Amino acid sequence: MSRRRQLLLGAAFVLGLGLLGLYLLSRAQPYAEIVEHGPAPEVQANPYLAAEHFLRRQGLQVQRATDLQVLPTLPGAGQTLLLLGDRQRMSPRQSERLLAWAAAGGHLVFVAERLWNEDEGKSGDLLLDSLGIQQYRSDDLDEPDGETEEPARQDDDGAVASAYPELTRLYLENEEAPAYFGFDTDFHLYDADNRAHAWANSAAATHLMQLYHGDGLVSVLSDSWIWQNETIADYDNAWLLWYLGQDSAVTLLYHADRDGLFSLLLRYFPHALLALALLLGLGLWRAGMRQGPLQAPAGPNRRQLQEHLRGSADFLLRRSGQHSLLQGLQQDIQRRAQHRHPGFERLGVAEQWQLLARLTRLPSRAISQAMRPLPRQRLSAVDFTRQVAHLQTLRNSL
Repeated sequence: MSRRRQLLLGAAFVLGLGLLGLYLLSRAQPYAEIVEHGPAPEVQANPYLAAEHFLRRQGLQVQRATDLQVLPTLPGAGQTLLLLGDRQRMSPRQSERLLAWAAAGGHLVFVAERLWNEDEGKSGDLLLDSLGIQQYRSDDLDEPDGETEEPARQDDDGAVASAYPELTRLYLENEEAPAYFGFDTDFHLYDADNRAHAWANSAAATHLMQLYHGDGLVSVLSDSWIWQNETIADYDNAWLLWYLGQDSAVTLLYHADRDGLFSLLLRYFPHALLALALLLGLGLWRAGMRQGPLQAPAGPNRRQLQEHLRGSADFLLRRSGQHSLLQGLQQDIQRRAQHRHPGFERLGVAEQWQLLARLTRLPSRAISQAMRPLPRQRLSAVDFTRQVAHLQTLRNSL
């Protein structure tokens, strides 16, 4: 094929590719696609992150706490403390400190965690029982005869009004329409001591109560799910959070667990813990010190029968103990005596000792020292060596 023909074919091929590309571009249509990657890691780690950002956007000072150790740093007046974490392990002392803080002028907001137990006369929720507030399941409430459900009201938000039986309403003075919240309607709060001055109800239950406590204020909720990231934007949930914390600095507490033993010791007795650690370290150092001079290991080429015998004896002493070795020697003496005097085993102990004295020509005192019963306690190294020497002398004399 000539060079000119090759150039023509190459040009035709490139032209064809260009025309194909222009055709495909004319048929292609751009489109936008949104890929959902889910919540960011900080959102997954903090269910109330949106609540924090919302309060800051309203101009409130907001801080986050992980335990009740922050309580002594909070002044009473002008502070709102939201307990949004689990309080099952809260101690009575911590509960008393919280209520005392509220009585000094603070605003305490917490969630009722346990149901009222009629048989025990308490719920086990220390804060609820101290304030005389009881929580029940809405299904367990007795509905008075003739009570009818209030019809849905029509206002500017038709969807909210039509969903009224499942929503909680809060009426404010000088306001024509109530605020609506999405509390869980499965639970109901009851003011047994009649101390509440404000509350918010759904069609069949009460979900928010406020009562004065000393110079401060306490707000009790049936749940705090309305302020989590997924639901805070629904209805007036975010507004309620601002309403409870307005004109104050807000602290959100996610955990209120009881202090552990080690944390309490570290807080109140740090010097005692340090002394204990030093004493333990000195004890371990003392126990790890070697006794006597360091013995160099013997070379493999100089092992003799005597070393093997000594090693075997050391092994038996560690494994079986002193009594087993001494009893073995005594039994060996008895076998030799039986061989020299048949019927030796049927004699009494005194007769056996007398016969051993005649056979070995050793004094009776040496026989008694060697064949006497062994004590239960462990013998010292000197006593053990002396007893072995007595037994070996007696055995060698038979």
